Amino acid sequence: MDLRLTETQTMFKKVAADFVKAEAPSHLLTQWYRKKETAQIELYRKAAGLGWSGMVIPEQYGGAATSYTDCAVVFEELGRGPLPGPFFSSGVVSALVVLEGASETQKKNLLPAICSGKSIVVSAITDKGAHWEPESVETRLTKTSGGFVLDGTKRFVFDAEAATSFICAARTESGGIALVLVDRESQGLSITPQAGYMASVAEVRLDRVQAAGSNVLGEAGTGWRILDRALEKAIPILCAYQVGACQEIFDFTAEYTRTRVVFGQPIGRFQRVQDHCVDLSIHLDAARYVTYETLWKLDSGLPATAGSHEAKAVASEAYYQACNFAHMVFAGPGTDYQHPLMAHSVMAHTLYQYLGTPLHHKRKMMDALYPRAKE
Repeated sequence: MDLRLTETQTMFKKVAADFVKAEAPSHLLTQWYRKKETAQIELYRKAAGLGWSGMVIPEQYGGAATSYTDCAVVFEELGRGPLPGPFFSSGVVSALVVLEGASETQKKNLLPAICSGKSIVVSAITDKGAHWEPESVETRLTKTSGGFVLDGTKRFVFDAEAATSFICAARTESGGIALVLVDRESQGLSITPQAGYMASVAEVRLDRVQAAGSNVLGEAGTGWRILDRALEKAIPILCAYQVGACQEIFDFTAEYTRTRVVFGQPIGRFQRVQDHCVDLSIHLDAARYVTYETLWKLDSGLPATAGSHEAKAVASEAYYQACNFAHMVFAGPGTDYQHPLMAHSVMAHTLYQYLGTPLHHKRKMMDALYPRAKE
């Protein structure tokens, strides 16, 4: 595995870095958070114009067909922001769900619009408990003479306010899980924002929402297998976002230890400050290595299920702890909402549970390494 960037990846990295600096400086991020304006649809569509919403999508559907590592290089720079918006939820997760489970007709209808940014399709998977397990899906899918009806409440739906449509996980009458495409304007669908997150997060209520049979992705009852295959590829890209965030935190924290002078010397000379910086660096390096190793496996066609879960466990914990160690260094100034550390602190907590907590992914990793015997 070679961690050096290719010429193309270096170009992607520079364009993404310039975009974040120009469009989302840290003072704007905290303003968006405090004003509850984190959906940032227009910003997303600007990025879609650069091709970022179609990086994992094949050329035949209007995408760029880059490698997973190429895509991750862009997301690492977005994480340095940390830039909110449906970059990941629509351009990666939903795009991969469609690629993994949709019919050819559905792919041709959905993927070009996702690539262009015209459609923002987000996945609404979790219900009351917000657990990323099929057993936790409570939303019901009932067959009718004209198609299907959905009833339930999806919680912690990322980028719901920006969405033009949703891919909803619902339990069929036979007990399986189906993935159903639901238009935002459907009668009976309502969206309630949930406060306290750096990303746009909301509750989506489905009150007897009607869906045609053609809106079911793949076969009804196979939805969770489709989702698992998509998330195995999507998760390392989210982890790259978290790696970029950790790198940004390390960079501005290290710079502060060199320039902040106390008792006649930089605070970086003090052992306890050094301890915090070293711990931050260790978490950063662990997250970077396991993330890019998993991306390399995906691009090489090697088994990556266990690595994907390991990456999410390590990267989510790394981002969370990086913020904690940086707060130890900055103390009071780091709690000011004008300080870039605050945007990262809120985003680290936001992403800690997204797609499952570190504990969830540790268990899934062990299931992948040591499969349970079938009863």
